[in-house]
Amino acid sequence: METTRVAPRVRWGVIAYLGYLAVFYGVWIVNGIDYNRIGENEDTLLRWYVLPLAAGAVVITIFVSAYGWWRPSLFDSGRRFPAWVWALPGVMAVVAVVNLLLGDYSSTTGTMWVYLVVGSLLVGFNEELVTRGQLIVALRSRYGEPGVWFFSTLLFALLHLPNTIFGTGPVGVIQVLFTFLAGSTFYLLRRVSGTLVFAMVLHGLWDFSTFAASSALGSLGPVIGIASVVVAVVLTRRVKQVA
Repeated sequence: METTRVAPRVRWGVIAYLGYLAVFYGVWIVNGIDYNRIGENEDTLLRWYVLPLAAGAVVITIFVSAYGWWRPSLFDSGRRFPAWVWALPGVMAVVAVVNLLLGDYSSTTGTMWVYLVVGSLLVGFNEELVTRGQLIVALRSRYGEPGVWFFSTLLFALLHLPNTIFGTGPVGVIQVLFTFLAGSTFYLLRRVSGTLVFAMVLHGLWDFSTFAASSALGSLGPVIGIASVVVAVVLTRRVKQVA
């Protein structure tokens, strides 16, 4: 494990995770969130999408900087997964692009486009750094790679559970399940590329595409996710140690 300012421990990763959640959802509460109306207009996108993400970005940046965990959060120095694993995130990227190409943007203003792009970039940066970045660094201090994949992905999924009380209702539980599946694909992308940056980009692209998800190909998302879970289980069991 590389030298860091703060020795990686699970508790430090969880504290940063909870700190991010407190700030993000705190902004939602202050701004009177209605989850189902986030993409309705310029005002809702700014107050319920961009601002909480911007505040969250500041918080997680402070935590990772204070810990000195930037390099291990962004890069793996251990052996990468086989090159064929690229296929799963690759298909996910294609689905996202198709959704964007076939989307209906008749009511999307120029300002809304700006907020959507900025928000999607922040989503990719924030959620990946929180869960598949600094949290993976923390989890590797205690668990083998199967546990690192499972717990980082589970906490990524649970990060979305509060949506059930902010507007999605019980349907939000299904969102949590689908998020776990997608999170497994993002994990594989980190491991096959050796860096979190690609996962940040794909995550942002996927989130961006959900606002235009009119393509039937969107149903491939869960299929890709299930395949990713299977691959993650098989490949992580072969890994002894990752730095």
